[in-house]
Amino acid sequence: MELRDYITVLRKGWVFILVLALVGVAAAAGYSVLKKPVYSASAQVFVSTETSGSAADLAQGNTFTQQRVLTYSNLVSTPIVLLPVIARLDLHMTTDQLAQLVSADAPTSTTLIAINVKDTDPVRAADIANATSQSLTNVVENIEATDADGSSTVKLTRVKQADVPSSPVSPNVPVNVVLGLLIGLALGVGIALLRETLDNRVRTEQDVEKISDKPVVGGIAYDDKAKERPLIVQVDPRNPRAESFRTLRTNLQFLDLGTGSRTFVMTSSVQSEGKSTTVANLAIALDTAGFRVILIDADLRRPRVAEYMEVEGNAGLTDVLIGRAELEDVAAPWGRGNLVVLPAGPIPPNPSELLGSRAMQELITRLESEFDYVLFDAPPLLPVTDGAILAKKASGAIIVVASGKTIKGQLAGAVSALENVGAPIAGFVMTMMPTKGPGAYGYGRYGFAYGYGIDEDDNTPRPKAPKRSRAGTLRRAER
Repeated sequence: MELRDYITVLRKGWVFILVLALVGVAAAAGYSVLKKPVYSASAQVFVSTETSGSAADLAQGNTFTQQRVLTYSNLVSTPIVLLPVIARLDLHMTTDQLAQLVSADAPTSTTLIAINVKDTDPVRAADIANATSQSLTNVVENIEATDADGSSTVKLTRVKQADVPSSPVSPNVPVNVVLGLLIGLALGVGIALLRETLDNRVRTEQDVEKISDKPVVGGIAYDDKAKERPLIVQVDPRNPRAESFRTLRTNLQFLDLGTGSRTFVMTSSVQSEGKSTTVANLAIALDTAGFRVILIDADLRRPRVAEYMEVEGNAGLTDVLIGRAELEDVAAPWGRGNLVVLPAGPIPPNPSELLGSRAMQELITRLESEFDYVLFDAPPLLPVTDGAILAKKASGAIIVVASGKTIKGQLAGAVSALENVGAPIAGFVMTMMPTKGPGAYGYGRYGFAYGYGIDEDDNTPRPKAPKRSRAGTLRRAER
């Protein structure tokens, strides 16, 4: 992942990350409130050795004392030292339990021993520290070697008495809250990155770019009322979603295909990605711009164009390809412009053979001479081969990708299906895209709210349709 990918992940998951950070802070605050305060008291003893006073004896005694300090510090948590403390303070605990509260620290190159006690009662903590230091002093005097007079050669002196602490050392509320915040943020970022890594769906243009170097020529916003009004360009031209189809139209006009023809096959990886409504709205957008357009339903398995365009679909492309009807008899003029719709007609038993036939090639050649744009609605690429066969005869295939629905492997398979037969890919159109956030089409540039209204207000060039003879064009319906 590149830096911009990480930034995109953080932008997409900032709410989730913030929630986990707040949960971490709340958990740390709750822990700090519920945990019983712990107080710390410390006493300090000095270890010395009785010597004759000569320099050699002093040096030897000092070395001996430093060696013994570590041993004495380890004695602090033993029963021989702690049992007298329990008896003196009348503590209701065992030596093992008391040892959990007491610790000793002997700094390097010193003869000092610090006895530390942590307890929930500040007074008891100070009493245990002082009693332990006194008990350690007594134990050392009893177990160490004595001189000729019967006195211990090692002497422990308490140089610091433990005072009653005024404030607890635990819990440290500010530190706990900061740690909770950092842990929450780390978990949030980690989970967001993990979700992004494991997410196998195409959601943004960057996901498409990783699969193919062909351009994304359009993005269609998600509309929960799309089923109620599939032809949004006609029923609500000022709608932001209708503007996205006009943007797609403009991008197609400036798309360099390397051929003089403008024949596009609209297809997808799998079904229900919005290819039929996309090609229908694109045809209307091109028609309103003054272009001569024919929309052909080449999905001879599950045709939908006749339903969306509300035209008679009993006869259509199938009849033309098998020679049962002439194009002029089954193609229906649509609207007031130059748009013609050719339904699929009856479903044949051999769709792939019909779409790959010589009759199909001859029909495309004829239509390219009579129309500025020839648009095919083709079946999905993965279930059947119809779309790839037809795309090989066209100027280019436009693959519709449903944002958040199409799996990356499916899109890669669709691209491979076209490349395997040598069919040119003109680009991709992303549908069902969110209108807000980093994943929205147009993020970082003009968004969907930036619209010009209906086509009469835009600056798209509108060439006049040339005059056509009755023999060289489709017959218009009587008005």
